[in-house]
Amino acid sequence: ILNVWLQLTGVLDDCFCDVESIDVFNNFKLYPRIKRLTEKDYFRYYRVNLKRPCPFWPDDGHCSIKDCHVEPCPESKIPVGIKSGNYNKYSPAADPAPDAAECEQVKELGAINSTLSNRSKQAFADWARHDDAQDHFCELDDETSPDSEYVDLLLNPERFTGYKGPSAWRVWNSIYEENCFKPRSVYRPLNPLVPSRGDDDGESFYTWLEGLCLEKRVFYRLISGLHSSINIHLCAQYLLDEGWDRSVWGPNVQEFRQRFETAKTKGEGTRRLKNLYFLYLIELRALYKVAPYFERAFVNLYTGNLQEDAATKELLLQVFSEIRAFPMHFDEKSMFAGHKIEAKILKEEFRLHSKNISRIMDCVFCSKCRLCGKLHTQGLGTALKILFSEKEIQNLPEHSPSQGFQLTRQEIVALLNGFARLSTSIHQLHVFRLMLKDNR
Repeated sequence: ILNVWLQLTGVLDDCFCDVESIDVFNNFKLYPRIKRLTEKDYFRYYRVNLKRPCPFWPDDGHCSIKDCHVEPCPESKIPVGIKSGNYNKYSPAADPAPDAAECEQVKELGAINSTLSNRSKQAFADWARHDDAQDHFCELDDETSPDSEYVDLLLNPERFTGYKGPSAWRVWNSIYEENCFKPRSVYRPLNPLVPSRGDDDGESFYTWLEGLCLEKRVFYRLISGLHSSINIHLCAQYLLDEGWDRSVWGPNVQEFRQRFETAKTKGEGTRRLKNLYFLYLIELRALYKVAPYFERAFVNLYTGNLQEDAATKELLLQVFSEIRAFPMHFDEKSMFAGHKIEAKILKEEFRLHSKNISRIMDCVFCSKCRLCGKLHTQGLGTALKILFSEKEIQNLPEHSPSQGFQLTRQEIVALLNGFARLSTSIHQLHVFRLMLKDNR
């Protein structure tokens, strides 16, 4: 029923995978494991700065909608191994009665498991200080900033907050109009800030898009897919009833149809959902590529709880095993494969546009939406960094750290949680399919 209404079926553009294969793989194999993985302590705590000023226009001010608020996680609830990894120092006023054993553990281990050699510990410390900004496809928050706070992602789910209207439109308009290689003479379909173009229905836009090189088409589809994933979460976790004692959240079929149904969106909803599947494939490919980095025996997802850490690592390896078995991965070798100088310039444009979009997330004045946007864009940026670091990953030493390729904890958490949200979005499409069938 859903596929009939949305025409969501068949092979995706610019790759050889189809919607149905992704549905089966994700919903029945990967989604259950990736959901359990992101519930582990290592992945549930995300350090983020939600107070950075917007670098592009004056701040709208703080959101007054109560569902926009993000509740930071008290330092006392953060596993010691995670806290120590950021080299934070707390004044006596900020932490009047620290636990002596905990402080000693922070001092002794830092972010490194005590089973590592001193040489390996030093290498990890060097990584933390190493500035590899040239490889970043997103703007990473400074985790040592006093404005950075730990957020429990399980207590701050991605859902409807009431944030909408001109402020939200301006953010997305800046992303699409200024960072997706689009000239202003080309009009994006269903843009709420531009008057309707009559009977065009976006055909001129897609004629322009298909005329672009592969890399620029891919970039637009990634951003559109990210936008679609966010919208699906808003529909799936909608505020259905705001009672005196508690609010009720759940799927809103009418909201979903309004945003994605073919007839209501002049076919645009189907294109946007296919872009979600395309983004899923890109990030899935990045996880496939980065598996060797985590499969090395000395790499630990360290929180200080050795039993929990071992279980988390084992679950992550199971996720990689499932990903390896998927037969229709995106082939990124077709990108930036032309003339070396032109390819290098294009890749740098790709990186700068991606990084700029992550900076725009500081212009989202709803705190919970800003958190969601930062997590998504940092996850995508990390995925792109991985895809364009193939040689460095292939040359990783098996038994010792290397400065050739590295991921910070912030990147790792954003990568897995960002992909988990894409996986959840595709699973939620399955839920909407069943609900629409029941409604019929």
